[in-house]
Amino acid sequence: MASVASQLILHPVTSRSLKVLGTTLGRDKLYRAVQYFARFLAWALLSRGLKIEAARWNALKSHLALARKLLRLGKPLEHLQAVMRALQTSGETGEQIATIGRQLGYFGYLTLDTFVWANTVKFFNLKPSTAEKVNKNANRFWFAGILFSITHSLLKAGRLANEIKKLQGSAWSEKGAEVERNDKLRDLRSAREATRYQFTLDMLDIWLPAANIGLVNFNDGILGLCGLITSLMALRQQWIAASKK
Repeated sequence: MASVASQLILHPVTSRSLKVLGTTLGRDKLYRAVQYFARFLAWALLSRGLKIEAARWNALKSHLALARKLLRLGKPLEHLQAVMRALQTSGETGEQIATIGRQLGYFGYLTLDTFVWANTVKFFNLKPSTAEKVNKNANRFWFAGILFSITHSLLKAGRLANEIKKLQGSAWSEKGAEVERNDKLRDLRSAREATRYQFTLDMLDIWLPAANIGLVNFNDGILGLCGLITSLMALRQQWIAASKK
């Protein structure tokens, strides 16, 4: 038994899981996955008339949402730093503008979300109408940030596709140059796959703030599934990153 326990505790999967959960981002994505799963399950239970069981999952969803707001305190500064870095780097103008817009959108969202958290925990009290406006504006910034992210992915995917096509159509006589071209093609294809992955994630995520500001009328089942899928996708990225450390 001791040998089995030792193998489980020291297993590489266990070690990698600890690496992921040892980061604030990793914990946030895990909490987010459980939060949106709870949202979906509460909706499913309510649709069957199981109110008591649904209340348990609704409570879990609410508490995890509040815990995640606490985890994100200070994160707006990261997005401001990203804006400054984007301003100082050179590149495609459209992609640069989209990057700046995305980071400013997330900065606005997380800044206002901090006020939502502070009001929820009664650190200070906002009028119900004011709290509703702050929450709605936070979701507007979130929606704008995702829109800019989608725009950035489309622009970048188009540029990468053109670069790949150009490299594939070029002729190389020297063996060293051919190897260099293959390396560039591999890097470009990898970047394109990462861009497509982010695009898919954003296309699912955008319905969450869109529903919050009244642009769409999706039920909690659909929104819960969208949030769960994107949370698992983001957690997968953290898992891959942890394996490289």
